[in-house]
Order: sequence, then C-alpha cells, then structure tokens
Amino acid sequence: MKQRNLSLHGRRCLPVALAVLLGGCASFSPDAGTGVARDVAFAELNKDVVKISDAAGAISAKARVDQLLKQPLSADAAVQVALLNNRGLQAAFNELGIAEAQMVAASLPPNPTLGISSRSGRFALEIERQIAGSIFALVTLPARAEIARERFQAAQLRTAETVLKLAADTRRQYHRAVAANAQVGFIEQAKGSSDAAAELFKRLGESGGVNKLDQAREFAFDAELGAQLAQARLVQRQERERLVRQLGLWGDELKFKLPGMLAPLPRLQSVKAIESEALRKRIDLKVARADLDALAGALGLTNATRFVNDIDLLGRRTYDRGRSLSHAGEVERETSRSRTVELEIEIPIFDFGQSKVVQAEQTYMQAANKLAEKAVNIRSEAREAYVGYRATYDIARQYQNNVLPLRKIIQDESLLHYNGMLIDVTQLITDARARILSNVAAINARRDFWIAHTDLKHVVIGGGAGGGGATVAAASGGEAGGGH
Repeated sequence: MKQRNLSLHGRRCLPVALAVLLGGCASFSPDAGTGVARDVAFAELNKDVVKISDAAGAISAKARVDQLLKQPLSADAAVQVALLNNRGLQAAFNELGIAEAQMVAASLPPNPTLGISSRSGRFALEIERQIAGSIFALVTLPARAEIARERFQAAQLRTAETVLKLAADTRRQYHRAVAANAQVGFIEQAKGSSDAAAELFKRLGESGGVNKLDQAREFAFDAELGAQLAQARLVQRQERERLVRQLGLWGDELKFKLPGMLAPLPRLQSVKAIESEALRKRIDLKVARADLDALAGALGLTNATRFVNDIDLLGRRTYDRGRSLSHAGEVERETSRSRTVELEIEIPIFDFGQSKVVQAEQTYMQAANKLAEKAVNIRSEAREAYVGYRATYDIARQYQNNVLPLRKIIQDESLLHYNGMLIDVTQLITDARARILSNVAAINARRDFWIAHTDLKHVVIGGGAGGGGATVAAASGGEAGGGH
C-alpha cells in the first residue's frame, strides 16, 4: 500500500514538473520578431517597415506604394517605397521568422523516444516496450534556451541592419539616377543650340560666308555632342534600372517619374562627437556585441558539461508469454512481466573535454577581437565620412558659386568677340566645350555631395555606411575625362 501511495505521488508530481518546464518555454511573438527593425526604421529614418504575411498586408502595402509613385519621386519617398516593396527585405523578415522558430524549438524540453518490439517463437511470445529520454538535454535546457534567445536577439539586430542598408543603398542610387537625368537634360539643351549653330554654318558655307575649315569644326563639335548625349542616355537608363531593382518595381509601376535636377545644396552641418555617436548607435556593433554575449553563454555551458557528453534515461517494460509441456503431456502457459530502468552516461575517456573548451574559448576570443577591430574601424569610418561630406560640399559649392558663373561669362564674351570678328570659331567651340564639361562636372559634384551626405548619416547608425563616396568620385572622374 505504501508503494502505491508513492507511485500516486509521483504521478501527481509529473504534471507539475512538466508545467514548470513548459512555463519557461519561449513563444512566438505577434510581429514575428520585426519589432526591433520597425523601431529602428522609425527612430532613425522616420519610415515604416511591414512584414507582408497575408493578402490584406500585400494589398495595403501596394496601395501605399501606388500613392507614393503618383508624384515625382523624392529621396525620402524612394526609401519608403523600397522598405515597403523590396522582396529581398521581405526575405530577410522570413529569415528572422526562421530564427524565431529555432529559438522556440531550442526552449522546448527534449522529446522522448518510444520503442516497441516483439519476438515470437513456437512456444513463446515476448513484447518489449521502452521509453528513453536525455537527462543531459533536460538539465541543460535553461542554459540552451537562454543562448537561443540571445542568438534570436542578434538576428533581430541583423534584420534591422538589413533595413538600414536597403535605405542607404536606395538613397545613394536615387541620387545617381537623378544626376543622370540632370546630365541628359543639360546635354540635350547644349545639343539643341549646337544643332542650330550647325544649320547656320551649313547655310553660311553654302553662301561662302564661312570657310570649310570652320564649318567642319562646328560639325565635328555637334557630332561629339551627339555621341555624349547618347552616352548620357545610356547611363540614365542604367541608373534608373538599378534604382528600379532597389524599389522592387515592375509592370505599370515602372512609369514612375524622377526629378530632372538634384536638390540644391543645404546648409553645411557641423557634426560634433561623431565618433562617440557612431559607437553608441551603430547597429552592426550591437550585432557583434550580441554575438559575443551568445558565445559567452555557450562557453559557460561548455565548461559546465565538459566531462559528460550525454546522459540518457531508459525505461523498459517487458511482457513474456510462453508455453511448455508438463509431465502429464498437458500444455501449460507461463506469463511474466518485468520493468527495468537504465541510466546511460557517456564519459569521454580519451578526451576530457579540452578540445571542446579550447574550441569554444578560441571562438569567443575571435569574436572579441573582431568586435574590438570593428570599434576601431567605426571610428575611422566616421572620420572618413565627415571628411568626404565636407570636401564634396566645398567642391560642389565651388562649382556653383565660381566655376559655372565664370564659364558663362567666358562663353558670352567669346560669342561677342566672334560676332565682332575678333576670334575665330575655334576659340568659340573650345569655350563652349569647356562650359559643357564644367556643367557636367558640377552635376557630378552635387551628386557626390548627396551620396556623401547619405554616407555620413549611415556611418553613425549603420547599414551600408562608407565606401560609396570613393566609388562615385572615381566614376565622376571617368565621366569628366571622357568628355574631352
């Protein structure tokens, strides 16, 4: 009777123990873990991000995108369209959902293993039922669940970083596309004037008012402008398609309009303590810290379990039924039942856990060194971004305030001198060509400034910061050089 009471007590305790274990299990969040990315986007970009998981969400996002595309697209509107419509970002949200599912799975108790087997012969039947579970996995469940939560938090930060990177890349590409529009517009105007001059030179040549050499020079200049216009239109189409990919547009959505000119230069910002602000806000630094915390938890678990690889508890119940012949020739049935409990502990004999511990320690130190390197690099990137921002601002301002006004004066005076027969057409064409190159360079300078402006913002908050200015500067140099 006492034994039955103990058994009954054990049965009552089992649900309580399971309730305690299940109470510590993680559950799925209503927003699939996108709350961090949404908060970062709103705080740093003043933009919305939405995970599209059903038809209603897709329709709502499509309506907002269509509304934004009705007007000529601004840089802010382009970023919002990308955050709502880019499928790569939606794939990142799906990846975050997978990470959350893995976290929830890691917080659940280990599943037991059930098995049943039977063996029969002519006079015997044996049925064996067994249940086995890993005590090792059950004991380490809280530690493993905590590590899984830290890894999921790092995944949330990575998704937020993906949002910021998409925003930065979209804004940079927007400025490149608008600058390409501006170049096409200016060269079209220059080509129109050149066509009119070429027609005039053709008539003057027919009447003998212009010699063939000056006429050929004007025709060559007009032909060069035609080639430059074709090249500018090619770049315009390429830059627009690159922007289309960032925005995730297709079909009728491709009819969106871009401005013909870049925005004017704003007032110069004075950035103070940019290094410390970057160290405080950079999302990739937060990701590295979260990874380091998760590795620290894993290292603690490795140290705690270094001498035991696994512990399994096995419960077996056997039912054995057989038949035998008695001395009197009668068949007698024999039945027996037995219960066994086995505890299996795997203990490393040749490796006392040093390899696991050393591997965990080296992995942790690797992450710590990478974190320290990132902190150093972030300081340098912040300084570099500010230098690029200030230099491109000064260059664009120099073209706007000095170079372009002087080029206009030179061309106007050259035209007066040519009409007064003080210079020949060669000098007039040279001055016109120089003015065209200066205007193209001025457009490139303004484009480089807005890209540097984007770099400066994102070097502080993270997400594709740095590296854009140097590439653009090299590209603008090539374009300017190609005009000669």
